Amino acid sequence: MPTPTGLPGASAGEPVRTLTVDGARVTITGPPHATLLDELRAAGFTAAKASCRRGECGACTVLVGGRAIMACTALAALVSADVTTAAGLGTACDDLRAAFADHAAFQCGFCTPGQVVRAEAVLREDPHRSRDEITRAMAGNVCRCTGYRQIVDAVCAVAQSRRLAMEAGA
Repeated sequence: MPTPTGLPGASAGEPVRTLTVDGARVTITGPPHATLLDELRAAGFTAAKASCRRGECGACTVLVGGRAIMACTALAALVSADVTTAAGLGTACDDLRAAFADHAAFQCGFCTPGQVVRAEAVLREDPHRSRDEITRAMAGNVCRCTGYRQIVDAVCAVAQSRRLAMEAGA
């Protein structure tokens, strides 16, 4: 990507800033209007999918400072917290990945990284959500293949499992 010009302190060939993405330092060198999605993909992080590029589908969902956002609508230059993609979640969401497989919650798989990131954020925020609350919280992520019942079933199963684990550990 081209190096920004006209920014205070920026000159040709000089990076604007760095971000931490999935635990790695990444140099942001795109123009000031570059989205987080564009910068992630330019840096080789492809788990966030480029689909609608308008914040309508959720395929590009990542965590920024632990909060789920659509990377296609965030200006990279304004992101100041750590970024975590589906790949960067590591073993933290193995239970979600397994539940998605067990409940047939994906077919083509294109939306799955964004769905898993959103589901992880939803469960981190409140593992005690009802099925209706989980359904509403997942509504911003579109799946054109499975419908949503299987996705919600998978997230609900993990929510219940995590609640039981928390109660057993308490």
